[in-house]
Amino acid sequence: QVQLVESGGGLVLAGGSLRLSCVDSARTFSRSAMAWFRQAPGKEREFVAGITWTAITTYYADSVKGRFTISRDNAKNTVYLQMNSLKPEDTAVYYCAADGRNPVRVSTSTEEYDYWGQGTQVTVSS
Repeated sequence: QVQLVESGGGLVLAGGSLRLSCVDSARTFSRSAMAWFRQAPGKEREFVAGITWTAITTYYADSVKGRFTISRDNAKNTVYLQMNSLKPEDTAVYYCAADGRNPVRVSTSTEEYDYWGQGTQVTVSS
């Protein structure tokens, strides 16, 4: 069973960078599409970025396009989210998620993802 553990969150000044990591400790995620979502207080969970299992396709929310980069290393069972030029509105809990049913496409819907990590807090101060 997929078990996702995120790390790398923290407090950063606006304009700064963070790199989030998500490890599948059960070592079964290589044939899953992976995505990052985020949820700010009082708001719904929203899609941030996704990547297919072969890493051929990536997809980003408009709000992060050009600033965030998703990547994966299947040999390490890890997916990354490099976040640059961070803004206060990027403040949220960030979750990684795995979609084992549709590994060759990226869905922006939370309902398509079977497994979720516990989340890591990202706070951007102005």
